[in-house]
Amino acid sequence: MTPRAGTIAVAGAYGAQGLGYAIAVTVLPEFKSRLDMTETTLALLLLGMCIAAAGGSILADLIAVRWGSKQSLGAGLAMEAAALIALTVLGDLGPFLVAFGIYGIGLGVVDAAANMQGALVQRHTGTTVFGRFYATYTAAAMIGALVVSGAVSGGFPLLPLAVAATVQIGVVVAGAKLFDPARAARKSHEDTMARVPMPWPGIWRIGALVLAAFTVDSAVATWSTAYLSDGLAVAAATAPLGFAVYQAAVLVARLTVDPLVRRFDRTAVTAAAIGIGVLGTVTVAVVATLPGAIIGFAAAGLSIGALVPIAFAAAGELEPDRSDEVIARVNLFNYGGAVAGAVALGLVAAGPSLGTAFLIPAVVLIAVVPTLTRPTVTRRSRV
Repeated sequence: MTPRAGTIAVAGAYGAQGLGYAIAVTVLPEFKSRLDMTETTLALLLLGMCIAAAGGSILADLIAVRWGSKQSLGAGLAMEAAALIALTVLGDLGPFLVAFGIYGIGLGVVDAAANMQGALVQRHTGTTVFGRFYATYTAAAMIGALVVSGAVSGGFPLLPLAVAATVQIGVVVAGAKLFDPARAARKSHEDTMARVPMPWPGIWRIGALVLAAFTVDSAVATWSTAYLSDGLAVAAATAPLGFAVYQAAVLVARLTVDPLVRRFDRTAVTAAAIGIGVLGTVTVAVVATLPGAIIGFAAAGLSIGALVPIAFAAAGELEPDRSDEVIARVNLFNYGGAVAGAVALGLVAAGPSLGTAFLIPAVVLIAVVPTLTRPTVTRRSRV
């Protein structure tokens, strides 16, 4: 196995995850109609998925510590594939909820394990790679949304679930040979726990950055279209433009963040990204026009597109001997941010005032600025 082949395999895992998640959430309206779910049921379903994914992140840690992140990533992808196939054939709400819960657990396992494998690639290659991995995720997610759109138009709304499951199974098969089998360098897990304590201060600092980033991401994903439609009264066909521009900006940032970090400095790029994110969300809040919202969402996308890979790259270097465990714990902040961004804005505003509520993610971003003055990477960092 060559390092390049391993890198491509891990990128494939990120792509399979982005494709599957985008398809799973964009077909939810079809399930809502078929199973006669209320808006409240749908909201609770998404909250439950976040909780299940948090549990999946912990499960990824347990598997990785015992057998390695290669096995953890393969198990998570297989779990997701099985759940997606089940969702295509289940017609009752009860079994559907069980399958969706299993998908949520698999989602968390893959989120954490893919980042564990990414950290191994970064360590072996000696260069930043997370931007490219997350760019693959974003590009695949955009493709997933287009696949669902085409399938719904063609009268086969659930077919994309089977497509996503097939891709995930293909990555599992390829990963059996190409994922990195290495585990943290240690005689035993107990030995490492005794010799190397968990770097909790760094975990909390990086975790705060992850939480802030996903708070913004979830706020834009959940509320951008509603704000343009209800708050600014734009045409229904135009309302999704805000999220589309946001996703495009995320992809641009993820394609460019690795060379930017190599050219400048991780802390400098992080500070710039936070500043751009604050500027973007404040623009949405105070410039209540379509151009203001589009510019603001684009700036937010540039910010979050950079911050997420930067955070997980730093987490992978925080304590190399326990990187799997560190990443699993940092990954938990992902779901806290996802819930916060989706819930907080809806609780405080609606309609035209929803724009002002985008000050909330701006404040969350500002709150993590003090953490940039403290080192989070150990002396063993090679990037």
